[in-house]
Amino acid sequence: MDLNNWYVITGAPSAGKTTLIKLLEEKGYDIVHEAARTYIDQEIRKGKIIDEIRRDELLFQEIVLKMKIEIEESLPKEKIIFFDRGIPDSEAYYKLYNRKNDEFLEKAIKNCSYKKIFLLDFYDMDKDYARIETKEEQIKIHYLLKESYKKINAHIIIVPLMSSIEDRLNFILKNL
Repeated sequence: MDLNNWYVITGAPSAGKTTLIKLLEEKGYDIVHEAARTYIDQEIRKGKIIDEIRRDELLFQEIVLKMKIEIEESLPKEKIIFFDRGIPDSEAYYKLYNRKNDEFLEKAIKNCSYKKIFLLDFYDMDKDYARIETKEEQIKIHYLLKESYKKINAHIIIVPLMSSIEDRLNFILKNL
């Protein structure tokens, strides 16, 4: 597996991933927005509602995984890039929704690589238009994510809750 300069910002819903990604983007870093939210936004623009988009959760997760793979295949490995979720996140969600033994997912995980993973501790669940998870699922996802990234022997750095988002950003930048 070729090494690259890619970093993943991951965590359960309401961990602050998207906010951190936006701050990194404002500082001039190359970023990849969350594929699931990008897909949801595309489908909403077509007139669908969230219940329609996520009616078949496993199909939704398959679409998101394919988007992630296509995006990663198109990016230069030598460039520093921050991702709002990586391919192993899909495994965590597959497990959450009780999907087992997916060869396509296994191949994708086997072929992915990241320099470091920043796993964010999470805040109280904050529902928005795209989130459907419960508090219990939020907690479960956090631990499933950790398992999924350990599977690829990724260097995982836990990002604790801090007094400000800027402190979390500085913590990440100091640990590149």
